[in-house]
Amino acid sequence: MENINVKINGVSYAVPNGSTVLEAARAAQIEIPTLCYLKDINEIGACRLCLVEVSEGGRPFRLVTACVYPVTEGMEILTNTPRINQSRKTNLELLLSNHDRKCLSCVRSTTCELQKLCNEYGVDEEAFKGVKNEYPIDDASPIIRDNNKCILCRRCVAACRNVQGIGVIGANDRGFDTHIGSAFEVKLAETSCVNCGQCIVACPVGALYERDDTDKVRDAIADPTKHVFVCTAPSVRAQIGECFDYAPGTDCEGKMVAALKRLGFDGVYDMNLTADLTIMEEATEFLGRVKNGGALPMITSCSPGWIKYCEHYYPEFTENLSTCKSPQQMFGATIKTYYAQKMGWKPEDIFFVSVIPCTAKKFEVGRPGQSAAGVPDVDVAITTRELGRMISKAGINFKNLADEAFDNPFDIGSGAGAIFGATGGVMEAALRTAAEVIEGKPLESLDFKEVRGVEGVKLASYKLGDIELNVAVASGTANAKKVLDAVKAGELNVQFIEIMACPGGCVNGGGQPYQPASVRMTTDLKSVRAAVLYNDDVNSDLRKSHENSAVKKLYDEFFGEPNSHKAHEILHTHYVKRGL
Repeated sequence: MENINVKINGVSYAVPNGSTVLEAARAAQIEIPTLCYLKDINEIGACRLCLVEVSEGGRPFRLVTACVYPVTEGMEILTNTPRINQSRKTNLELLLSNHDRKCLSCVRSTTCELQKLCNEYGVDEEAFKGVKNEYPIDDASPIIRDNNKCILCRRCVAACRNVQGIGVIGANDRGFDTHIGSAFEVKLAETSCVNCGQCIVACPVGALYERDDTDKVRDAIADPTKHVFVCTAPSVRAQIGECFDYAPGTDCEGKMVAALKRLGFDGVYDMNLTADLTIMEEATEFLGRVKNGGALPMITSCSPGWIKYCEHYYPEFTENLSTCKSPQQMFGATIKTYYAQKMGWKPEDIFFVSVIPCTAKKFEVGRPGQSAAGVPDVDVAITTRELGRMISKAGINFKNLADEAFDNPFDIGSGAGAIFGATGGVMEAALRTAAEVIEGKPLESLDFKEVRGVEGVKLASYKLGDIELNVAVASGTANAKKVLDAVKAGELNVQFIEIMACPGGCVNGGGQPYQPASVRMTTDLKSVRAAVLYNDDVNSDLRKSHENSAVKKLYDEFFGEPNSHKAHEILHTHYVKRGL
């Protein structure tokens, strides 16, 4: 791309033509504050925090919004003048004039982008006094909205509409009464929201957050009558370090396990194991549909946000969904049936917790068909963020912990299970197993690179024995819509589809650690976190789900074989045609 010449604070730079002032400044390592801006998602110049002064063609300097204003040849840009600083300070004080300033009790304290800027600019929180709007807190769903802390940046609206293609929230009323909500002011739980949580990670303040279930976990650990176990999803090890100032893309599996043990759990287990169990059930189910004329294309069922999206927006495709429970639910079901029987415990005396980078999992634990032992398979699902807060509250020095290993007997997981957390990972894991079953021999290469990467939609074809297999992978519900519409229109002929609700998969789930817009502008979080999982896979001695000895033992001792009657009773579920 052609470069043009600009001056930023008196220093000359060559920047790509078409850049905004914000992009040019950040390329020059100059930080311009933003609140409403999210790269490629919300670029509307609404908050006015990114004001800078520019001069073009020798004309006088004037204030413009850096996030949307394009650079021009010879432009002079000032980012740190008294006029700019006073404008930014005044805008922050105006935001605070209608903001619930209970920072000490706010879930976003110390990670709040508004709080950080107010500290930097030395604002007077009572500079503008007057009427303040008051709103009831919408806490009927796993995603809680507190409009008393909303700054109307509309980042959540853009994430829901532009990224996910759902659009169940937007700006209601006008002027001073403007607020973010659903149509007709209905609660979020009454809409077709899929609980993906992308609105939460987009929010710069404490206006959106997940239901906190950590007290339930602490109470269970303190209850001497309960056997309390926890399993962690593959992506958590690639995210949890960010809660403790590690760079994105740092693998903190050993420290995570050590911290969980110090929290007092009776067993700390690896969800990679039930990712492998899922593959055994799902690959067998798929091959059965191919041979026996079942509903095709078969679509994966690991992502509860995707499942709810399908039930609302494409109920005709619920017959195509794999009936397999997700790895989270399979783990709880296995613990409360197989392990309870093995240990002579009552299922109701077991309290099972999953740590997951997903807010939709909080909805999944209460779905029908998720109680194999007559009690919920999983009692509580907590996000990566919630685990980070539990560790901090317990006074555990995460960075100084020595690495520890997962506990027996659920400590064995394959590399195929690890990559479940990245878009395309479920498909690749299933292909490794299905291919070896069909061809009856080991694969020469286990890497199905065509389905890897963070692209929203990926298509591939494979020759497996006598089967010509066409597959599709989509992440983000807006991309799911593209794939399903193409299938409905007869434009896409595939037999197997993987869909994840969140763009990039679980590594970018709604329960991930908060990262400000400045980091999201310069770091591809999806890719660096996914790299942790693919690194685990390539360095693992066990890379195929069907070779997991712990999974084989489960079938030998309890389930019999994949897709057996007993496996269906415990490891499979059903769906609801919700519609809009």
